[in-house]
Amino acid sequence: MPAAQPSPILRRRRLGLELRRLRESAKLTGDQVIEAVGWASASKLSRLENGRSRPDLRDVLDLLDLYKVTGPLRDELTAITGEAGDIRSWLRSYPVMTPRQRGYAELEAGCAEIREYSPVIVPGLLQSKAYVKLRILSSRQLVNDPDRDDTEDTDTEVAARMARQSLLTRDVEPPHYSAVIEEAALGVRAGPREVVRAQLIQLRKLALLPNVTLQVLPSEQTIADWYLPHTAFSLYRFAEPQDPETLAIEGLSTNLMLTDQDEISTYSVVFEWLQDSALSPEETLSWLADEVGQRSGPIRNSAGRGSTVPPIQRSRRTGRLTEQ
Repeated sequence: MPAAQPSPILRRRRLGLELRRLRESAKLTGDQVIEAVGWASASKLSRLENGRSRPDLRDVLDLLDLYKVTGPLRDELTAITGEAGDIRSWLRSYPVMTPRQRGYAELEAGCAEIREYSPVIVPGLLQSKAYVKLRILSSRQLVNDPDRDDTEDTDTEVAARMARQSLLTRDVEPPHYSAVIEEAALGVRAGPREVVRAQLIQLRKLALLPNVTLQVLPSEQTIADWYLPHTAFSLYRFAEPQDPETLAIEGLSTNLMLTDQDEISTYSVVFEWLQDSALSPEETLSWLADEVGQRSGPIRNSAGRGSTVPPIQRSRRTGRLTEQ
């Protein structure tokens, strides 16, 4: 994959923030702007300022004229408008992409740093091919779309998610990626034994990359002062400082994307708590190796109540793995 290039979704958000700032500096309401430029719908400005629509260059130039924007700033915003609408050029970076994966890929493109916490599912950028297919098929029964042929697009969906992973191994300026994964996400409920074992091997391979930091959070380890994270989340910081940092909070079918700095700061603190409570990167490598070895032997009793396998936990005092 080539060097990071700006994604259309990121450019739309940056353009929207700039246009809103310019409108507020001009002390104009949305209704006043709509009337001045002669647009028929008030929602058009709202979608543009919130980065939810593909911008038309003529519309943006009308707004810049109204706000009396000239010189380098006008040139910069005009260029950003072109990048915000150039989906085809951006997609050439990927061998295959589906609409479902495009939103993630657009957000990840241009990142300097990605931080993710996952309580029950391995993050998409770290998933093995078999694990990807399992996750897609296991959630298909929740999708109610009579026009959709699941037998035809599974392989395409898998290929699209795997294409996103080239972000971590590209030759030029790969982002620094950090993830905290709950031990439960790699347990017996995660999938068939051979699938989970392959996923563990994949995680250990990626953890050896110089730009990747992985940490496993043991099930019995407490977080800060008994804090419990509410959901999975991701934090994105981009190569260009002017591009807004973004927080993605994961839901069942829809992710919430936020650029509010207070929210981002709060989740950054939570991520630090998670890192402090999790195994260190070195301990995580050992943990992954041990788990791969254990999944190679006879199947252990996973009924829970009758299991004699003691849990592995990190001692707070020594910071080492201990049998308890």
